[in-house]
Amino acid sequence: MAGPHHPDTITLAWPAQMSHVHDRQLPQPITSDKEPQNMRAKQKTLAILAGAALAAGLTSPAFGSTTAHSPALRAAATGPGMSVVEWNRELITILSDPNAQPSTVQPTRSFALLQAAEYDAVVSITRAGPAYVFSVSAPGGARADAAADQAAHDVLVALYPAKRAGVDQRLSSQLSAIPGGPGKQAGTTVGAEVARRLMSLRSDDGSSAKPPRLRPGDKAGDYRPAPPAFPAPVFSNWGSVKPFVLVSGRQFRPAAPPAVSGAAYATALNEVKSLGSKTSTTRTPDQTAAAKFWAAAPVWNVWNQVAQGLVASQNASLEKAVKVFAGLDLSLADTAIAMYDAKYAYRVWRPVTAIRLGGTHYNPDIVGDPHWTPLLPTAPDPSYPGAHGALSQAAATTLAGLYGARHHLAVTSKGVTRTFDGFEDAATEAWLSRIWSGQHTSLDNRARQQLGTQVAAFVARHL
Repeated sequence: MAGPHHPDTITLAWPAQMSHVHDRQLPQPITSDKEPQNMRAKQKTLAILAGAALAAGLTSPAFGSTTAHSPALRAAATGPGMSVVEWNRELITILSDPNAQPSTVQPTRSFALLQAAEYDAVVSITRAGPAYVFSVSAPGGARADAAADQAAHDVLVALYPAKRAGVDQRLSSQLSAIPGGPGKQAGTTVGAEVARRLMSLRSDDGSSAKPPRLRPGDKAGDYRPAPPAFPAPVFSNWGSVKPFVLVSGRQFRPAAPPAVSGAAYATALNEVKSLGSKTSTTRTPDQTAAAKFWAAAPVWNVWNQVAQGLVASQNASLEKAVKVFAGLDLSLADTAIAMYDAKYAYRVWRPVTAIRLGGTHYNPDIVGDPHWTPLLPTAPDPSYPGAHGALSQAAATTLAGLYGARHHLAVTSKGVTRTFDGFEDAATEAWLSRIWSGQHTSLDNRARQQLGTQVAAFVARHL
């Protein structure tokens, strides 16, 4: 049962039962940064329902997306920006198929390509902002909505040719709602050309390069595969992928982390040892719930669905919608590249490795435990900086810049609802959750804040 209506509440009428949303106090971060005064706006409540299927990376019925490609979505839309939301949902639906693409970092590239194409297709016609990369000549009367639909379709077909039937059906549904005539045809021509140019530009961006094999380190602090399965590290090539907006992946590389022999590292690791253990007696039930919540779905899916809710609830214009999603997904894509650049530049071992090896030979303030196990399995890549934190910080910075910081968010995943007083609060819990799950130290997560903020700010200046 939904909570009582309030004049400051934005109610999103999605075809799913809303979970009860309740306020709770967000735990204080290990490091806190005061929110800029000029970012504060009137507090609103926004119910962002990701649904039970989000835990598997699936599109939630709460957002109206299904693999059936229902043509009724456009009819139910209340604002011109909804067409952009529907294409974003379409990509999440595609990614719900484990055979479509690994549910790892590559989707950040797919989201960026989709949203950049729609953005450039629209601004080529409306001239509502600077082009991301291409401004295609468009005749007077060309329909920007048709351009966005065609650009989105062509990008998704290029990325996922096996999914063409469903994507074609989506395009037919979208275009059927646009009056016929030369303006519609001109718009689709613009969209097709933008998509063609963008896919050609990114065809050799390094994303398909074979990741180099890395030799495990043997010195204290050096990354090595983590127990219990000791998988080989992944995405060692991703820091060399050509960024979408940044000059290079190392443009905002964080400073080197503190030495593992120092007091700062000992404090941070001992915190994870206590809070992040599978059998921790110091982690609260709410912290355990948060750790599992943020690990349940790809974090870029979560933030794209937050953006879907914002655009839908405010009946955004087409121009606003493409700007929101382009800003968000270009920031996420470039943060992923920058994050992996830093991870493999510093190659810091994971907490489970450090705790099991013990610190007596490199740090007398660390007492080892050869049987220590984190709450959740450790990702197969270096620890510094933290991925969830960097990506969530980039998303929060982008959305706060577009909507103001003080949106009261209720985010539901796998039947669990968590509430936040703003985008930054959600990002803070995302990185704290990685301490509570035993994945990262606070040192990893402090680096993420700087990285995500800088990347998002740089992207925003170029749109």
